[in-house]
Amino acid sequence: MHDIRDLLKALSQTPKILSEFVQSIPEEKLDLRRGEGFWTVAEHISHLAQVQAMLLKRFERFMNEDHPEFVPYIPGKANEEPDTPPRMATASALDQFARYRDKQLLLLENADDITWKKTATHPEYEAYSLYILTRHVLMHDYWHMYRMEELWLTRDAYLTKLE
Repeated sequence: MHDIRDLLKALSQTPKILSEFVQSIPEEKLDLRRGEGFWTVAEHISHLAQVQAMLLKRFERFMNEDHPEFVPYIPGKANEEPDTPPRMATASALDQFARYRDKQLLLLENADDITWKKTATHPEYEAYSLYILTRHVLMHDYWHMYRMEELWLTRDAYLTKLE
């Protein structure tokens, strides 16, 4: 856990990196669906914005509960959820992402050593803690950004097919 400051710095830089990246993608590529079961670039952007509220609540639970118990969040698996994220206007999605990230960082920057070491129960993971969640959020951001770049630039024969 010696890299907490580095994780927080990276999380603080992600909104700008995401925004600059998205602005480099031609508008006509945002809603292009590359195949059955593939999200569009715009849907990935929307997803990143939409999950930030849930992640903020998870961070808050670590701050306020001794040993929180979480349920998995799997997009499109709940009865009321569509298979793809609802499409947000790109500027609104980027703004929402940045606003929630600021709220998350405010909480995390004020967490003490005891809170950083708190563990939780999460059925998807063998271990779960505030530290793991924080690192997970960073990796989640960049996985989706990588996927957006792949959907934008990769030729069909080399495009990763996800199950």
